[in-house]
Amino acid sequence: MARISPLMIAPPLIFAGFALLAAVGMFREDPEALPSARKDQQAPPVVLSELPGKVPFDDATLRQEGIKLVNYWASWCAPCRVEHPNLEALAAEGLPIYGVNYKDEPANAIAFLTELGDPYERIGADRDGRMALDWGVYGVPETYLIDDTGTILLRIAGPITQRVIDKTLRPAIEAAQNKRQD
Repeated sequence: MARISPLMIAPPLIFAGFALLAAVGMFREDPEALPSARKDQQAPPVVLSELPGKVPFDDATLRQEGIKLVNYWASWCAPCRVEHPNLEALAAEGLPIYGVNYKDEPANAIAFLTELGDPYERIGADRDGRMALDWGVYGVPETYLIDDTGTILLRIAGPITQRVIDKTLRPAIEAAQNKRQD
């Protein structure tokens, strides 16, 4: 009878271990979720420059009545283009969306909005990325759900897809609205 060497068993065991780790990672509740140190805290200061022909928002805007979104985006960002129709649909439903154009050329940002539409109630530019850094932005697109006290309720890293709207954003909006009624 042939004896099995530990060297013959090691590669399949190592492979099985990696396969198990991959399977566990794929079935996490939200593999796209990134932690946010800002959740349940006041939104950091809003420091924006103007985009030609657009009105920027400020800290007071984030403390106005109602739930709102702050969306970081850029014209050079392919996922921003993907999420854009969903932002337009949310804005058409009456959800205020405030835009932060991130590290972009003003002319390119305006061309993007001219081509795809402008879902933003107000919008400004974060040309050097300083405001994004203060907010903890990893990259664009990134969106924050803000209540009427200026508190960050939710952070969504990546594009706002229909799945994100249905499974994450709408439940968070409903929870915030129910909390306000209590």
